[in-house]
Amino acid sequence: MNTSPNPQSKTVTVSVQESVLTLEGRLLIDSVEQTQRSMHHTNLDTVLSIDISSLSQMDTAGAWLVVDHQRLAAQHGITLEITGASPEQAQLIETVKRSMAPEDQRTPAALSIADRFEGYGRKVVRGYRMTVELVSFLGQVIATLGGIIRHPRRLRLTSVVHHCQEIGVSAVPIVALMAFLIGVVLAFQGSAQLRQFGAEVFVVDLIAISILRELGILLTSIIVAGRSGSAFTAAIGSMKMREEIDAMRTLGLDPVTILVVPRVLALMLMLPALGLIANISGLIGGALMSWIELGVSPAVFQSRLVSNTDVWHFAVGMIKAPFFALIIGIIGCYEGMKVGGDAESLGRLTSASVVLSIFMVIVVDAMFSIFFAVVGV
Repeated sequence: MNTSPNPQSKTVTVSVQESVLTLEGRLLIDSVEQTQRSMHHTNLDTVLSIDISSLSQMDTAGAWLVVDHQRLAAQHGITLEITGASPEQAQLIETVKRSMAPEDQRTPAALSIADRFEGYGRKVVRGYRMTVELVSFLGQVIATLGGIIRHPRRLRLTSVVHHCQEIGVSAVPIVALMAFLIGVVLAFQGSAQLRQFGAEVFVVDLIAISILRELGILLTSIIVAGRSGSAFTAAIGSMKMREEIDAMRTLGLDPVTILVVPRVLALMLMLPALGLIANISGLIGGALMSWIELGVSPAVFQSRLVSNTDVWHFAVGMIKAPFFALIIGIIGCYEGMKVGGDAESLGRLTSASVVLSIFMVIVVDAMFSIFFAVVGV
């Protein structure tokens, strides 16, 4: 028989007899380290079981030591049983087993061509299903709006005004600053290129067309998607996590009417206004930089802007605004409705909402650009 007493804490005795490793004493956290050393110094090649019936006390650290030794033996192909445990000790050991990190898995085998095609196919199917769900959600919102038009009293005007303030008024500073800086950059970069050809005055046309037709409303929509679209997903998702939406349905209230429609309406009202502010700020920034860099006075800038810029450039940007607003609102609310009961899904779907909204806004903007080019606008 091999016996290895613990000389430091004198609480645990490790012994091996007839393929049985016996632990005796108090296996607590202060004796785990020394006990582990004693177990490693003992010849354990022939050990088939660990007897803990002689342990007077065992805490979580002691249970971890026993379980870890069992897993270490399993890695060497040895099945090590734990015997003599009291009901309390057996429950503690089982709890520790469930809480321990899983063993490192083997490196997965290389994917075959069929596996890769299967993965692509699954992604296509998921994308198709999400598209169908989005279109269905859009139809539900439009149907609800139709019902509100027939029965205006169903519209929650206070909620619409509140969201108009959150979406529009609160976003004016960041939108105006962004557009102003974009105008400055366009004027500075445009002047550097046009000066080579002596065509500095055409920088006014560059700024006007770029901002009024494309950049003003597009960048505003991207900011609103990141700011308000994510807020929609987070707010509705938090209500979904707290089961408030289920409570609404139980009370006979329609979540789409109460939560979605006011947000979408507010967004469709305020995004054109924010686009107008962005256009004005961008033109002011471009005019200021043109004056500083090229010596184009504000009067010359204004006269050339009025004489050479078609009103359709401004109209094209404003036509896009409600469509962009609808995309951002529908996607933000749709992702919020998909949130599950955990915080991980809330964060993941909030990020997905922003990414998908920005992607769809850019795609629709490209489609509008092609359409207006074809019709000659």
